[in-house]
Amino acid sequence: MTEPPDDSSCELPDLPPKDGRRHRHFDGVTWDGVTPQVYKRAPSSPSAPWRDVVRYTLVGETGEPTAFHLRYFEIGEGGYSSLEKHRYVHAVVVLCGQGKVIVGHEVFDVAPFDLVYVPSLLPHQFVNTGSEPFGFLCPVDADRDRPQGLSGAELADLLSDPVVREVVRIPDRVTSSKTDPIDPVRR
Repeated sequence: MTEPPDDSSCELPDLPPKDGRRHRHFDGVTWDGVTPQVYKRAPSSPSAPWRDVVRYTLVGETGEPTAFHLRYFEIGEGGYSSLEKHRYVHAVVVLCGQGKVIVGHEVFDVAPFDLVYVPSLLPHQFVNTGSEPFGFLCPVDADRDRPQGLSGAELADLLSDPVVREVVRIPDRVTSSKTDPIDPVRR
């Protein structure tokens, strides 16, 4: 077995988080001591819609000396994340429920303990397709770029794929004029 590197983000020093807790109990609904947060700081908008998503940051925002954040997202029935891309990669592990995950031109049906890898700058979206909450762990680098929307050309390319078009949750059309209405989100 090889020794971990000195700067490994997985090796915690012998210092507890700021609140002194090294253990967080999950009671089937939430983790003790972890406050649920709104999915994104910005509300859902016609250009970047999302619905019924809650985020729990389990590690990385309460003083743990890590180079990563471990987040748990839970998407309610009929909910979905925003369609986005960013430079950092995802390695998402589903814990509960069922859903579909769009990764570029691929759509995956996922269930508990499935893993989905999302490469850098590939458009992706998580959609709850079941009647129960759809929850997954999502570790990311602590120092990371902000999610980006898709360009018109990227969106048109994705929508040219009938499998993606059936699953994706976006406005039916995006306009450049502030006075033009945006059609409702497709279901």
